[in-house]
Amino acid sequence: MQTVKEKITEVVMAQPDDATYEEIMRELAFARMIERGLLDARSERVISDEEMAHRIRTWQS
Repeated sequence: MQTVKEKITEVVMAQPDDATYEEIMRELAFARMIERGLLDARSERVISDEEMAHRIRTWQS
């Protein structure tokens, strides 16, 4: 398992040399969101598509 420092280094090094600070930060945030989502799925902290559709409809009201 990678350490946090190793994962950050991997994401940063995958960016082009002319990447901006904002682009790198966006990629780091995206990687973290994916990691959190996978952890939630493994821990069965998920909801059904139907429940998510219901929640979205309530936001749109």
